[in-house]
Order: sequence, then C-alpha cells, then structure tokens
Amino acid sequence: MLGPLMMVLAMTMTAGVAAAAQSPYPVALEFGVRIPMRDGIALSTDIYRPDSPGRFPVILVRTPYDNGLASSRRAGKHWATLGYVYAVQDVRGRGDSDGEFYPLVAEAKDGHDTIEWLARQPWSSGRVGTTGGSYLGWTQVYAAIENPPSLKAMVPIVTPADPDRNFPMQFGAFGPTVVSWLAYISGKTLQDISELDLNAAYTTLPLREADRVLGWTSKAWRDWLDHPAQDEYWRAQRYQERLLQSDVPMLHVSGWYDDVLSGTLENFVALTSSRGPAGARARQRLIVGPWGHGVNQSTKMGEIDFGPTALIDLPGIQRRWFDRWLKDDRNGVDTEAPVRIFVMGRNVWRDEQEWPLARTRYLKYYLRSGGNANTLFGDGRLDTLPPDREPADRYRYDPANPTPFITEPSFSQVGGPDDYRGVERRDDVLVYTADPVRQPTEICGPLVVRLVAASSAKDTDWATKVLAVRPDGFAMRLNDGLVRARFAKDPSREQFVTPGQAEAYQIDNWATCFVLEPGWRLRLEVASAAFPKFDRNLNTGGRIGYEAVGVAADQTVFHERGRESYVVVPVITR
Repeated sequence: MLGPLMMVLAMTMTAGVAAAAQSPYPVALEFGVRIPMRDGIALSTDIYRPDSPGRFPVILVRTPYDNGLASSRRAGKHWATLGYVYAVQDVRGRGDSDGEFYPLVAEAKDGHDTIEWLARQPWSSGRVGTTGGSYLGWTQVYAAIENPPSLKAMVPIVTPADPDRNFPMQFGAFGPTVVSWLAYISGKTLQDISELDLNAAYTTLPLREADRVLGWTSKAWRDWLDHPAQDEYWRAQRYQERLLQSDVPMLHVSGWYDDVLSGTLENFVALTSSRGPAGARARQRLIVGPWGHGVNQSTKMGEIDFGPTALIDLPGIQRRWFDRWLKDDRNGVDTEAPVRIFVMGRNVWRDEQEWPLARTRYLKYYLRSGGNANTLFGDGRLDTLPPDREPADRYRYDPANPTPFITEPSFSQVGGPDDYRGVERRDDVLVYTADPVRQPTEICGPLVVRLVAASSAKDTDWATKVLAVRPDGFAMRLNDGLVRARFAKDPSREQFVTPGQAEAYQIDNWATCFVLEPGWRLRLEVASAAFPKFDRNLNTGGRIGYEAVGVAADQTVFHERGRESYVVVPVITR
C-alpha cells in the first residue's frame, strides 16, 4: 500500500533512455522553487525544462516521498529532453515544503494552485498533465476535483479509492500495515523502518497503541481509529463522487494483485458510465496487468511467473498519452481500445471495449457440504446447482489466534498469488472447491460473495477468498474481501447483530482475470479474519482500536434453500 518513492515513482515515470538519445533539447534545472499556495504556504518544487526558447507543456508530480531522489532527477531530465517541463513537488509538510503534513487534507487545493502557477510561467504552454502512482495517484485525482482549467491530461497509477473504502480503512476494518507507512513518512524526511519490529506493531493491543510500538505518536493513525464509521470526518476527505465533475482525459493503470485495485477500476467505470461527463467518457483508458502495487516491475510475483509479455513499455505509453493531450499529436491513442487487460493463466494481453466485459455470463457457484467443510480435507464444495436441505458449517474464530493472510511485513505490497494450502489446514477456515473444469474457463470480472451466516458474538468479521487450484494442489489466491458485521448494513453507523441470528452479507472480492485450464478447480474460503491485511475483530462490539481483550465467537455458515450462500463468478463467453 502506498509504497515508497523508489517503488512507485521509479516504476511510473522513468522512461527509456534510448528514446531520448536523439532529442534536441538541452536541460535547464531549477531546484527548490517555492510555489505559493492560497494560504501563504510555499511548496518546494524541482523543475526540469528544455533550455530553449519557446513554451512547453508541463508534467507535474506531487509526492510525500522526497522530490530529490535520483529516480526523480532521471525522469525530470528525460522528459525535458523530449520537450516537456517536468515539475516534481514535495507535498505540504514533507521534504523542503512548508506546513504540516496530514494525509490527503490539503492535496486538492494545493494541487490546483500548483497546476495554475505552472501554467502561468513564461516557459509554459499553459497545458499541464500529471502522473505518478499510489499516493501520487491520489494527489492527481484530488487536484482534479478542484477542476483547475489548465489540467489537460492525467495518468493516475494504482490510485486508492476514497480513504474510508479501501486505504486506510475498508468499511470499519483497518489495515494494520498502514501504521508502518505512517512511520516511514513521519516528520519531514523519509524514515528508515527496516530495523523496526513491524509485526509487533500489527499485533499490539489495543491497536491504537501500534504507533507507539514503532517509537512515535501519529495524529493521523489515532484520528483514523477514532472514526471507524463513514462520518463527516471521512466525507470531507472523499474524492470519487466529485471526480465525476472532471472531463480530463485519464489513463488509469493498476495490477490484478494491487492491494488498492478497487480505486482504479471504480474510477474508470464511473467516468465511462452515464454518470461521467459526456466529454470525458470517450477519453478514459484502462490498463490492468499481472502486477502488484509495484506495477510493471517484474514478470514474477512470488512463485508465479506470468511470462515475458508481463512487462510493457509503460513509459512509452505515457509519452504517447501526453503527446496527444498536451501537444495535440494525432497519434491515435484516442481511437484505440479503451481497455487493455492481461489474462492470467494464458498470460496474454487483450484489448476490450469496456469494463466489466459486456459479454460476461455471471454464474452462481453455491456453497455445499455435509456440514464438515472445515479445512481443505473437509467435504465443502462449490456447485452450480443450488442446495436443498443441507446442514450448516461451523467453526470457532478466536481473535487471539486470527486466521492469517499471507504477506510480508512491508506496507508496500499486501499479498499476491500465494499458495493457501497451509492456511486451509486450520479448523477456522471453511473450504469449498468446485469440480475440475473440463475445458478452458475464463474468469474475468468482478467477484462478489453472498454469505448467509450467524455468530455467537454481537460483532464479528466475515472474510472470503477466491482461489484457483492447480492439479497439483497449489491453491493460488485470485482475490479476497472482508465485511465487518456492525457496518454491513450501513457503513455510516454501527448496527450490531443479534447473536445466533442469520444475516445475509455481501462481500466484495474486487476482481480478477484468469483462465482455468482443464484440471484446474475454483475454490472459495470462508473465515473470520485475514490478518494482518485487516485488523482482527475482537468480537466484543467494543470501541475499535481501544480494547485489549477479545472473546472467541462460534460461527455458522448456512447453505440451504432460502438461505443460499454463493460466489458470483464472471465467466467470459466468446
């Protein structure tokens, strides 16, 4: 999540040296230029521009990760040789910029003011584009909601959704790894957190004290935990609804294993739907590859190699995008297919006309068992035939020993195409597996689980995971989701469940694009934790982040006529 600059900027902005070798433009450098904001604060900006008469379009990057890194300087010099002014700015309170850093709250106005200042300079053509990934994607979309007149093109990469819908909070459930990100960017400069015990912070109770385990106190961390509901605090920080007022051409980029994938997909879908501005609908593009949060960095994730075509010329694609919208180069990008996706399993790229794909057939795979779906050795199965009378499945969830989510401690990537057979040996995991497919079956689109379940507790979590199982048993995660019971009906207010009473939950497992070859099987896991991707629910119904002691909960998952549980699978037909 929100990885450091060397993992985000270097991968998104540095273009190939060979392409610049024949460029006629020498480069002029201006470091530490102070750009004034409307409230008098000045933000430090390094500017790289063609050292030649004339006016040139501007590419802006706004970052909390230090604008003076070598990757920024390489990118700046490169773009300047191509006839662009390249400006990379420390956001408010970071690096050499004035003010105090608090995530997100100043990015809309500061982005607007920076864009319009750059457009007025004597070396500027008046057209400004933006690029960058993760938090640098956020700085773009927040600026766009202010509708700066000079903003003409954007490349938001691995951009999170609204902050109360994914990162740092997802409908009342928090990502403990967020606290290490806050530690990394505490103060004015980047902090070395390599020697800190991150797992100790993630496991500490009460969770509110996790920042102190890492050696400091974070106002943002504590504010976030104090607002688990979607209240006025979060409403003031949302951007997605207001983004629909923007008609700027945007190239949206993400990966199937990006832990903030939902933001990219949601923004593209919203802006290309009838809700989006008419002028913007045809000028949105989407690229989703076989990557994590560090897009386009490697052909491999964990044990899975997606082949030599997994990497693309993303810098070249960005250049064509900016050439079209900032230089009026009729290079055809606006007539190409709006969607380009990587089909995992087949490991090929494919152009499409929309997302989700119009030809998708949505199939319900029902949870079935004889009441013993616990572990991968149980009798749980997925079936396209609905159940009639079947016993429910049961397990005990103990927050003192939460069901694990496989990930490294680093906040920069949460999970991947990992093998979950080890986790599936636990009794607190229900495992439902379909029969092997007989012919290639493409699953490409949104994944949604409907779960009818009951708990002995007044609050608990329901976590689901969709997997593809190889003939040798390797259980590869495709994607997953979680719902916190107290916010399942209304994310804006707590509504505790009645112990023992069945409730229907809808769990968004985001999306995937994968071909099951003959012999592969589809699988669904059900548990009550995915730790440390999400904080563990202590099952008490107490104040989130403040409690230190939890209680075990007895969980029941129903799958019978009238109380069917199922996963909706997007199957692509030709």
